[in-house]
Amino acid sequence: MPQETVSIQTADGTCTTYVLTPEGEGPWPAVIYYMDAFAIRPAVFEMARNLTDAGYLVLLPDLFYRHGPYEALVPKDVFANNAFATDVAPLMASTDNHKAGRTDTEALIAYLDTRSDVKGDKIGTVGFCMGGGMAIAAAGFFPDRVAAAVSFHGGNLATDKEVSPHLLAPQIKAELLVLGADNDHSYPLDMAERLEAALNEAGVTNTCKIYEGVAHGWTKPDFPIFDAEATERGWGEALALFDAHLK
Repeated sequence: MPQETVSIQTADGTCTTYVLTPEGEGPWPAVIYYMDAFAIRPAVFEMARNLTDAGYLVLLPDLFYRHGPYEALVPKDVFANNAFATDVAPLMASTDNHKAGRTDTEALIAYLDTRSDVKGDKIGTVGFCMGGGMAIAAAGFFPDRVAAAVSFHGGNLATDKEVSPHLLAPQIKAELLVLGADNDHSYPLDMAERLEAALNEAGVTNTCKIYEGVAHGWTKPDFPIFDAEATERGWGEALALFDAHLK
């Protein structure tokens, strides 16, 4: 899988971003990938191959650039040492749905516009866990550019905080796919209902589902709760959405 590393200047600093492309010649439709809280690591590149293999150019930004340098995270070690509060939370505190969905996405879209191998002006967004809300927020902040957005087991998607993604529903023009888990304290049933109600009230075309028998983070191959069957099913739904709007 062809890959390059670029430095993208945002209003808040320099964001190291990975550009992954399919084999062969472009141009290709583009998708911005919003990472989970365990940051950039081999599993993330493995997951991104689902997009490049399907014919998409992928932008994968390190959304923790505001924090400064940090040690690479290994999920199994974090879980084993119960080190989420010390190793992960400080990184998460450096960003949020607005910083990533608006400030970072503005710079990422501007970068895409400089590339001759990007097809069309409509893009897709996809996010996992922490990144799920960011992918939805990007659709709200850039309604004329984001045509399809996908959240895989995104957390805190409809809360009372001002950065809650559901508050952007009236601005969204994209079609949304929101896939949750029935074992997820960060996205309980009442929150799922609140998000879906906000989307429907705003007239957003959406598909919101709760996968049964899986837990928060089920798509990540380096997590102990990884579920291969549910992951394959979820990617099938996501790629169908992107294909419908971007190809």
